[in-house]
Amino acid sequence: MSTRSAALLVRRGLSARKNRVLLGSTTARAFASSEGLPDSIKRVGQASAFPNEYPGQVYAFNWCLNKDGVTPLQRSAFRITKPLDLRVAGLTPPSSMPLKIKAAAASKMPEAGSESLEFSAFDASSEQTRDLLSLSDHLYCPEGHVPGTRTSVRIITNSSTLAPNLLAYLERAPRKDPPESLPITVYALEGSGYEFAGYAIEEVEVPIIDEDDGKDWSTGDGDVTNEAKSVAAVVVAGSAPDISLVVAGIELSQKALAEDEEARAAEKAEKQA
Repeated sequence: MSTRSAALLVRRGLSARKNRVLLGSTTARAFASSEGLPDSIKRVGQASAFPNEYPGQVYAFNWCLNKDGVTPLQRSAFRITKPLDLRVAGLTPPSSMPLKIKAAAASKMPEAGSESLEFSAFDASSEQTRDLLSLSDHLYCPEGHVPGTRTSVRIITNSSTLAPNLLAYLERAPRKDPPESLPITVYALEGSGYEFAGYAIEEVEVPIIDEDDGKDWSTGDGDVTNEAKSVAAVVVAGSAPDISLVVAGIELSQKALAEDEEARAAEKAEKQA
């Protein structure tokens, strides 16, 4: 099984904990007496909306982007999982869905740690790209599966041109709430003063919590084990990024993640034999 360097820039705190509360809850206003109140008032329960939230400014998604290394400073970050989300973001859905896009040659999308791309170069470009994305007026974040797989992808871009076509390229995936970091994260920056394309694979330890063991894991009494998992980061930046480069990064990352999982499964089977 090939090992990949852990000295990559994108550090992803992936968590397998369920039912995690991201924000405090707000209770509805209580009346001194319900006598004489209409039924519609009596049915009022817990408030589900947080103050100052609006399309593009959703606290849970902003926290998720923070974990992915991008902070939407302009408070305009749209999570896009279906065509209607494009309209909410002020974008026009493409006329053709699904959209087939031919990936660029693999030689144009090097992997960090290879002869074509040193880790230090990837780290520097990744940090610069994420910083500039954080400063962008708007962020568009299509999510879905790599076509023909169940590998989930999130694309973080400031390009109103790339976002609709990339959503059409991805296969629709179930929407998870609250949102969480995904196996592949793409950072696609439009309007940069530099050109860059590359991807990196790293191995992280994911906590696996057994919630059916009858113990209270929230107090530290439950059984928690760590499981190795590979994640990918794709970085594409330029004055007008080529969508074929983005697709190449996604497909090469998915292939690498699948190979890593197969290698771990084979190693586990060998140990159990």
